[in-house]
Amino acid sequence: MKLKSNVLAISVLVILFGGILLSSGLGWWQTESSKEAATFTEGEFAGMPNPADIRGSYTFGDVQANFGVPAEVLAQAFQVETSDPAAFPVKELEAQYEDSAVEIGTASVRLFVALYTGLPYDLTVETSYLPDSAVQLLQTRELTAEQNDYLASHTVTLDTLAAPEAAVETAPVVEEEESDTFIRGKTTFAEVLSWGVTREQIEAVLGLPMPAENLTVIKDFVLASGLDFESVKTELQAVVDAR
Repeated sequence: MKLKSNVLAISVLVILFGGILLSSGLGWWQTESSKEAATFTEGEFAGMPNPADIRGSYTFGDVQANFGVPAEVLAQAFQVETSDPAAFPVKELEAQYEDSAVEIGTASVRLFVALYTGLPYDLTVETSYLPDSAVQLLQTRELTAEQNDYLASHTVTLDTLAAPEAAVETAPVVEEEESDTFIRGKTTFAEVLSWGVTREQIEAVLGLPMPAENLTVIKDFVLASGLDFESVKTELQAVVDAR
């Protein structure tokens, strides 16, 4: 049996929009990404939100909703001056601390939230720094000896942030061979290419073409493209380390 074209077209529309309406009614249809953090799947913290899943697209309000850390506390910790802390995007910290010799951004928020709430967090997965204002707030929490030792070498004072050259002196000592190929806030595409990483590998991490000028600073390009520098840096560093 052949269906007339107009009948077929109407049938397709009914099936398509009917499916959307049904999915929406059942809560399956979403038009925007979820801001609900992934949860731990095993152990004593099973079912609780995982700080490692905090993304740059989150606002302080999203972090509060997921982890119970007040947006005002986050603003105080990271010295964010705004009339609406809940609306402040986590990824904006990278721009606020762009003159710092060490990265303070999404990874810093993950670390702070984990230590503030007592939720598990692997300190070896990514290098995270906190401003001293955040560490002062954490002094009221119960921290392990390992966590205190980590903070002792990963705290940046406000004076240090104002003078990046001083930050180099106070930052943890890094082995020479690692520091030569470690992506920092001022690293350029040319430097990464010189380490043996190809344009194709870099563009696979970025998800978009590299700029024509190889001397472009990676962080500047990533932020201008609306990407999360902490995430890009972590993925690109893995490519560098694996070459």
